[in-house]
Formats: sequence, structure tokens, C-alpha cells
Amino acid sequence: MRTQTSLNAPEALVLTMVLVAVADEGITDREIGIMAGQVQTLPAFQDFTTSQLNDVTEAAVRLLNEEEGLSHAASLIRNALSPKLRETAYALACEVIAGGREGIRREPRQDAREGQALDMLEFVRRELGLDTLIALAIERGIRARYQRADAAG
Repeated sequence: MRTQTSLNAPEALVLTMVLVAVADEGITDREIGIMAGQVQTLPAFQDFTTSQLNDVTEAAVRLLNEEEGLSHAASLIRNALSPKLRETAYALACEVIAGGREGIRREPRQDAREGQALDMLEFVRRELGLDTLIALAIERGIRARYQRADAAG
């Protein structure tokens, strides 16, 4: 991250992904892989490297460990992202949750860790000022991407 007073859009997108990844007791290798895949393929990360992803992820974790780090992170994200990129940030957060588990489930929660990640996802939605219907549509789209062929129903 360039500074702890401002971020560019790709840094803010990474910080959003880190928020939901650390909510359930730390970032897993699978979540890191999902974040790296997003950085390597999405237009929002044009000219953003995997090395930068590593640097921003480490800085984000340090920021979140500071006193008032979560509210500071939310402010940095809001200030760096346009309304359309806020939707992208939410979609990326959903991707990290869905790819790191069996998908985004609202109810019933499988375990306490899943609850923490979903609580953080709700925090992100509120902080980004996203309309509930837009957020639900994004979640549904991500859930559809992670359906298993052998899943019942």
C-alpha cells in the first residue's frame, strides 16, 4: 500500500478481500490463491502485479492489527473506490468467501468461522453503501459460480 492515508483502487480492492479472508482466523492458502487469480485476470487489476498483491496483503494485515484498524481500513476503501468499483469490491469479497468454503450461505451457518466471515461481508456491504438488493444479486451470482455438479437440489 502506498500510504496508510490513501490507497489506489487496486489496493483498496485487495484490502477488501483481505478483510473477509482474515475474519475467520487468518488467510488460508486457498484464499490467497483466489486473490491471486483475481489480480491476474480482472481488468480492475491491470498493471497490478502478484508482488504488489503480496505487499498490499501484508500491509493490510498490519493495518487491521492496529487499534481502530478496521474502521481505518473501511475509510481507506470508501475513499479509494468509485460507486461501480464498490460493487466490484463486494463481488471480490464474496469470491474469497465462496471459494474458500463451500459457498456463501446465509442460513444455517456451518460453524462459527463462517459466521465471522459473513459478519465481515455484511460490514463491507454497509461500509461500501451498497443497496441490499444489489448485494444480494452479487451474492447470488457468486453462489451460482461455485455450485457443484453433484450438489443436491
